[in-house]
Amino acid sequence: MLDKNIDLNGKRVLVTGAAGFIGSNLCKELLKEFKDIHIYGIDNMNDYYDPKIKEQRLKEVLELSATKGDEEKYAEDDAPFVFERGSIADRDAIDDIFKEFKPEVVVNLAAQAGVRYSIENPDAYIEANLIGFYNILEACRHSYDAVKTDANADYKGVAHLVYASSSSVYGSNKKIPYSVEDKVDNPVSLYAATKKSNELLAHAYSKLYGIPSTGLRFFTVYGPAGRPDMAYFGFTNKLVKGDKIKIFNYGNCKRDFTFVDDIVKGVVNVMQVAPAENENGVKYKVYNIGNNDPVNLLDFVDILQQELISAGVLPEDYDFEAHKELVPMQPGDVEVTYADVTALQEDFGFKPATPLRDGLRAFAKWYKEVYC
Repeated sequence: MLDKNIDLNGKRVLVTGAAGFIGSNLCKELLKEFKDIHIYGIDNMNDYYDPKIKEQRLKEVLELSATKGDEEKYAEDDAPFVFERGSIADRDAIDDIFKEFKPEVVVNLAAQAGVRYSIENPDAYIEANLIGFYNILEACRHSYDAVKTDANADYKGVAHLVYASSSSVYGSNKKIPYSVEDKVDNPVSLYAATKKSNELLAHAYSKLYGIPSTGLRFFTVYGPAGRPDMAYFGFTNKLVKGDKIKIFNYGNCKRDFTFVDDIVKGVVNVMQVAPAENENGVKYKVYNIGNNDPVNLLDFVDILQQELISAGVLPEDYDFEAHKELVPMQPGDVEVTYADVTALQEDFGFKPATPLRDGLRAFAKWYKEVYC
């Protein structure tokens, strides 16, 4: 296992995409686990999906921050969590945050998500995933050459950049499980191409400017207050309305569903270990974070329906067969995602372990409380 070389207690952490599914849960975990931490969150709060979900997530983070501020006696003008509505594609906004906040750890989770959406809306992906990430890299780069003044004499720049990649970078690879050692040169969507580009850009900036960076390839993240465009959430909405759900590739796809709490634990572990120089002299690493247990979509739907009935979201006599439609594979999709998490286990002694049924049960209970 690797030794921790960053103590997050007392650190200033920038989290982009802070009102997002993973970002908001990460902010809450950091506030709970680390003393005297200062988090600056930024999110554009766009309407790719219902902004009310983002607003509720943000509300929970702000409430936790207020409680922490009182309990740990933060100064009145120095809250544990500060939020700014803005875009990482806005270079001036990002530069101002780095200038004023001086982050020591940066976690870039802001991105335009969705494989299928990228086929019809490429501009959104170029702006957020490429231009936005470039702005973050540039700001990290210039954090080292900021003019030293009495006010920031102790600031040494960004000690670690952690950023979200995706399992989609594996594209049409046939070898499974997917290993970080595999070639990833066959993206099947623009979204996947932007995430692979993020990894290449991060590597180049690590090589040229010494930015310690770690990319995390997330595998099908799910859980309470997640993204409505994801299958488990979208299926639930349709079933409640009495609509049919479409199961692609006639149900023959498999996904490595990973519970959001496991994802967050993985991110927090990684944040505390800035990579040392590798054999090429680059402070750069990439890890898979997945459940290492792919599930067939028909089995997934079966478990989901059981938990929705158990939670009282759907009646016990609900006719699921009448509400399922098996359809062909969609453009940009892949048949299987399956994470090899050997590197994550070896370096951190950690791997996601939440069973799918437990995670879907938590989602169903949350859905019942919020929507029923």
